[in-house]
Amino acid sequence: MPRFSVIVPAYQVQPYLHDCLRSVLTQDFTDFELIAVDDRSPDACGSIIDDAATRDPRVRPVHLKDNVGLGPARNAGMERAAGEYVLFLDGDDTLAPGALRAMAERLAAAGEPEVLLFDYARVYWTGRAVRNVRAELLRQSGPATFRLDDRPELLRLLMVAWNKAYRRDFLEREGFTFPPGYYEDTPWTYPVLLTARSLAVLDRVCVHYRQRRRGGILRTASRRHLDVFDQYDRVFRFLDSRPDLSHWRPALFQRMLDHLAAVFTAPGRLPRGARAEFFRRAGAHHRRYRPGGAAGPPGRAWWRGLLLRIGARRVFQFLRGADRMRRRAGELGVAAYAGLRSAALRGYYRLQRLLPLDRRLAVFAAYWHKGYACNPAAIEAKLRELAPHIRTAWITGREYAHTLPPGVRRLHPGSPAYWAALARAGYLVNNVNFTPRLRKRPGQIHLQTHHGTPLKHMGLDLLDRPAAARSTDFGELLERVDRWDYSLSANRHSTLVWERVYPSGYATLEYGFPRNDIFQRATPEDVARLRERLGVPEGTTAVLYAPTHRDYQRGYLPRLDLERVARALGPGFTFLVRPHYFYSVAGPEGAGGGRVVDVSVHPSVEELCLAADALLTDYSSIMFDYANLDRPIVIHADDWDAYRAARGTYFDITTAPPGPVTRSEDELIDVFATAAWCDPRHDARRAGFRSRYCPHDDGRAAERVVRRVFLGERSEALPPVVPLADRRPAPAAGRPATAQAQAAQAQAPP
Repeated sequence: MPRFSVIVPAYQVQPYLHDCLRSVLTQDFTDFELIAVDDRSPDACGSIIDDAATRDPRVRPVHLKDNVGLGPARNAGMERAAGEYVLFLDGDDTLAPGALRAMAERLAAAGEPEVLLFDYARVYWTGRAVRNVRAELLRQSGPATFRLDDRPELLRLLMVAWNKAYRRDFLEREGFTFPPGYYEDTPWTYPVLLTARSLAVLDRVCVHYRQRRRGGILRTASRRHLDVFDQYDRVFRFLDSRPDLSHWRPALFQRMLDHLAAVFTAPGRLPRGARAEFFRRAGAHHRRYRPGGAAGPPGRAWWRGLLLRIGARRVFQFLRGADRMRRRAGELGVAAYAGLRSAALRGYYRLQRLLPLDRRLAVFAAYWHKGYACNPAAIEAKLRELAPHIRTAWITGREYAHTLPPGVRRLHPGSPAYWAALARAGYLVNNVNFTPRLRKRPGQIHLQTHHGTPLKHMGLDLLDRPAAARSTDFGELLERVDRWDYSLSANRHSTLVWERVYPSGYATLEYGFPRNDIFQRATPEDVARLRERLGVPEGTTAVLYAPTHRDYQRGYLPRLDLERVARALGPGFTFLVRPHYFYSVAGPEGAGGGRVVDVSVHPSVEELCLAADALLTDYSSIMFDYANLDRPIVIHADDWDAYRAARGTYFDITTAPPGPVTRSEDELIDVFATAAWCDPRHDARRAGFRSRYCPHDDGRAAERVVRRVFLGERSEALPPVVPLADRRPAPAAGRPATAQAQAAQAQAPP
């Protein structure tokens, strides 16, 4: 019995069927059968299916004698399914890389639920991928399995068959089948969700839902759209047959109204001669299935239902048009004000660019204006020390004003002062991008500091990865790169990557990362103060957990149950949790308390590194910075194949790691419980890692940058790099020093 039966019905999808079948057959999880159903398609779908079956024995072709439609074609596939779980995939859609493995792992972890709901992304003909806007509903919260009564908000998800995995014995027990006609998913999905005794969710894009430029069935004008009424008749007949589910009638009634309104108002869906009939039948359904009791508070949904009930089609259309005009007028008013203000600021910026450059002004920014941080912050501080004649200003919003040190002027993004500074500053420093409206003037110096050593693909290497690139305008990206005068690099690997994926005429400064200077300057007293401020109990081991962003996942979904890990390890460990900066945070610093502490809003990642005795990460570039401390690093690579498939990487971190690699939560617990995380056998690995990626991070990187860029000193006059063997990074506080560290301390001068 295979784990999955993947059922693919095919009718007139020959341009897309190869990709669909390939997306299943190339999954890294191989325990499945692929049942491809040729619904008497007049094109080449049948031969495409047969060709796939000759090449791969997991493909089971089914050829129907007559064209029966999508629903009955799926039924034909179900009759032949032998898998533990059944999946449906339309012939013009594809499975995301790693989807089957993610489903299998989630099903096992959740105790084999009857239905698993997962996410999808719409993929447009341009290659743009947009994740489901209601993806937050799929976040895991509470018990691993539940009934729909526990999470009724799941009814707001798209009611389709292909965003779920179904246990086959559940489908057979309940006798679920698809009806004929359009909107066949409606009388399938509602009964399935209402009946299932155990549901689970997977917050991951598993299906790429193709948005055809033209030709999609539900976007084509046809009287077949009136089938939606027969489908809701089936839904409410099912509900009438199950008195125990009668409390769902109000919710399904409202969902029906929303669905009917969407079909009626969709441009080009109903032929002109069918619109009046559709509205009459919608009113009849409203009267027939309206639950007893009050109709609900007045509002848009209330008057829409009232007009349906009394058959006032023209009034419905008039009020809907008036509502659209009202919203449009409001939008136009806001847009007009924004346009006038923008035009005024553009004019002001042009005027400021006519004035002389101020070579004693340097403007800094980091992480899209999210406060004083990273390499720009370290350079700004060193600039005030070594070149006090140069004034500095920092671009950030009010919410991050508290991160600025005393004496640093704040520039609010988009303000007149902001545009004046961009127009006249002699120096521009950022670790990401300035506004595309910036026009660099002759004589202005632009320093791009970057914010990490690249493990994942960047820049032009994302051209063939639309899900990761999202809406990147690569022409605009190269225009920004052309503004750079200097590109800061921490190591030779970074230099080679940056110069290839950001090609232009800038000069590379392979000086190390200034943000890491603190690791060589901090004292044991500094580390102790940081740990006390973060609430790390004295004598315990502090582990910084810093996972990276995932392009295939919307929002921050912890891949580890750190509460469970902390309980298993006992009171000797404290976990400091720092999600990627792309994600918003839910609470203040220190939220959670106990042995798992949220440090999402702590302004300095470098301080968190100093406080931690070990780093636990997956594929975050923080590992390259933390290696400067010569403290243990643990790589948790539970989804390495999926991550690499979605984003692309420059090397396999699991084959050349700086420390132990774990693939499951239990393995991770074992690594810390047995002290394998700090086993001296990993010292050589870490030393090689430091040698490759930390050759210049000796505590004087910021000084080299300031002297070269701002003071104009020649490269040969800059401070020489301190060899790795001679560096004395801040020691860890919560565990005994390794033999290597003890030996280094013994050789250190008094």
